[in-house]
Amino acid sequence: MPGSRRNARLRGFPPVIDTAVETLILGSFPSEASLAARQYYAHPRNQFWHILGAVLGEPLAELPYEVRLARVLAHRIGIWDVIGACQREGSADSAIRNAQANDFTRLRILAPQLWRIVFNGAHAARFAARFRSAGYLVRVAPSSSPAHAGRTLTQKIELWRQALADVRPPIASYF
Repeated sequence: MPGSRRNARLRGFPPVIDTAVETLILGSFPSEASLAARQYYAHPRNQFWHILGAVLGEPLAELPYEVRLARVLAHRIGIWDVIGACQREGSADSAIRNAQANDFTRLRILAPQLWRIVFNGAHAARFAARFRSAGYLVRVAPSSSPAHAGRTLTQKIELWRQALADVRPPIASYF
């Protein structure tokens, strides 16, 4: 029943992260397709794996999910969402209600090498100030969602490439 789903508390996924991660890509919250598949960016029209694969020079979209995650981690990139739990009917970010942010206080322990946060779209980027004030370099890339079709795939790839191209600043700049 659609009405009962509206009140259901949805839970996101744990972070794909390890101690070598230097960049963390933060989305908003998994789509219905992703929740059903238990995989980040599982909607067949979501361009995330195509975009990131093009930037990294890896055929990520063609690989099994677990291999994708391993390849992304090999590039020192992690994946997570800003929202850990919410209520939502459908997959639109605008339908998110009663959102609970993920516990980001653990990041310094989970990923001590982390220095850059790249937000996947404007909705996730609402958390940018929190990360900037914590000393992270913050970038916002265009959403990979099929709902955001204002740019071509080529344009999105170039903007993601720019977001991931920063050179790590000297350690002294963190303090």
